[in-house]
Amino acid sequence: MAVTPPPGEPPRLRVGGFEPLTTVEWEGRLSAVVFLQGCPWRCRYCHNAELAPLTAAGMRPWAEVLADLQRRRGFLDAVIFSGGEPTMQSDLPAAITQVAELGFEVALHTNGFDPAALQRVLATGAVDFVAMDIKAPFEAYPDVTTVPASGQAARASAALVLASGLPHELRTTWHPALLTRDQLRRIALELAEMGARRWVIQLFRAEGCPVRWLRESVALPADVDVELRAELAALITDFAVRGGASAQQ
Repeated sequence: MAVTPPPGEPPRLRVGGFEPLTTVEWEGRLSAVVFLQGCPWRCRYCHNAELAPLTAAGMRPWAEVLADLQRRRGFLDAVIFSGGEPTMQSDLPAAITQVAELGFEVALHTNGFDPAALQRVLATGAVDFVAMDIKAPFEAYPDVTTVPASGQAARASAALVLASGLPHELRTTWHPALLTRDQLRRIALELAEMGARRWVIQLFRAEGCPVRWLRESVALPADVDVELRAELAALITDFAVRGGASAQQ
């Protein structure tokens, strides 16, 4: 369910968190991150499960966040909309437009659950960068998201991102208990067939994961081994591993 204000009213986003400054979420830019409430998927490794409910207590008003961003003009370079799943809120295009009009670059983090909602955001022309999660091979998405047919929506959204021509990053969180090495190969093949050029494997982090058996699994990866790394890099032009001992950014 999206949050839609009456016509003529300013955007009313359900903001679940606000990070006023980060140097790591968007390389080369001083950014603020707006975390929006709501996510229709229940990924078992989710580190932001508290953002999943669309309605939650203690949310910060969007007008207050926007005022904070206005005060940071000339200091910050960019604003990142993350979540949760930001496209779940129908006022996101209006909010992104407001931020762009302040002179900030705008990035979107999305899981692509709703291609139509993503298209409305991209149609603003105000998005400069998109990072999209690729949870699994598309036919195996429900094994991670616990939602039937979620892979069909994700495939359509990935196609939109690639067709947009925007700078982007497709990224996959890897826990061997949820994704096998063969499934990583399958993801690489599927993305390569779609024309993807930038794909990042992010190694699972136990911190913040609500599922004990995933946190304590003996299968936790220390890195992607050299052989598999080479196989994947041969399929995707700009491939990287984030979080490993020999990580490439």
